[in-house]
Amino acid sequence: MQDGPFDENPLDAADLLLEEGRAGDAIALLAPLVVQNRGGLAARLLLARAFDAEGLLDEAVAQARETAGLYPDIGEAALAYGAVLLSSENLPDAIGELQRALRLDPESGEARYLLGCAWLDAGEPAQALAAFAQLLADDMPLLGERIAEAEAMQARPRSDAGYVRHLFDQFSSDYDERMVGQLAYRAPQTLRELAQFVIPGETGLAVLDLGCGTGLSGAAFRDRAEHLTGLDLSPAMLEKARARGGYDALITGDIESGLGEGLYDLVIAADTLVYLGDLEATMTAVATALKPSGFFLFTTEAKEGQENNLPFELGPKRRWRHSETYLRALAARHGFDIAGFMTCVPRHEAGVPVPGFAVALRKIN
Repeated sequence: MQDGPFDENPLDAADLLLEEGRAGDAIALLAPLVVQNRGGLAARLLLARAFDAEGLLDEAVAQARETAGLYPDIGEAALAYGAVLLSSENLPDAIGELQRALRLDPESGEARYLLGCAWLDAGEPAQALAAFAQLLADDMPLLGERIAEAEAMQARPRSDAGYVRHLFDQFSSDYDERMVGQLAYRAPQTLRELAQFVIPGETGLAVLDLGCGTGLSGAAFRDRAEHLTGLDLSPAMLEKARARGGYDALITGDIESGLGEGLYDLVIAADTLVYLGDLEATMTAVATALKPSGFFLFTTEAKEGQENNLPFELGPKRRWRHSETYLRALAARHGFDIAGFMTCVPRHEAGVPVPGFAVALRKIN
């Protein structure tokens, strides 16, 4: 390695450049070594790190993937690949690779910490805390902050946005087949039937589909809409909706934030509010987004009975259930009349009908 641009070991030089924040110079030094198959594992790991530091995430992932393939039994290679997958927000693969790194090197505190961070970013605080519990705060300066973040996430009255995105990114490839075929999902059809009662025959509507997923609800309402907008947290699901067609606009976002003001005649949410416990913020956003006398149609899972006196509860499938009393009071607080309220079965679980409500609210002014 004496013929490199540095008289000293080029790997030490590249490491120093990274410490100085000169990732581009480190890439220029390391890339020729890797192309010439010099420097071994260390050069490849440093190059992946340099790409990551320079913000070249595609190159970092490609380099780390190749390195993990060349060194399949080395925990450090799996760790590097998991780290860049985490940087690129590819959470399912990052979690899998970091778990593999721990199988190869169970004593790796860095792999365990990053695994906890990946679970936290995916909205899985219990899994994150389980990983963090095996670490010492002295070894990880940010560990206390991440533990506090996980504990706060557990206490929130809604499923974390990261969890919802992670869940639906995973399921996007076979979502329609799973929902319609296995779970007998018919929330969009239920809302369509409810719309026939409360806004019979009306067309030319500006419609917002909250949690649009792959577009099943949009397809049910396309003929009623002059302009149809879909909103979802999951980019993978939105790609499926774009491929299906029918939407005039698709937006990546959270339904609790910034839906606009006075834009829509109709907002629909089929099997979406089950990922929220407290619906106050959602109702505020929807009421603001609707035009005067606009409608909000949605399904929920039903909290039956009065045990524990809670207005909503988290079910065993991590889906929130809401009581009829809560939904009616919520509507009144946010300036809605109840135009329709009926029991329904939005889906099945293991062949068993899931009790639910289909609700139509009309904005009073």
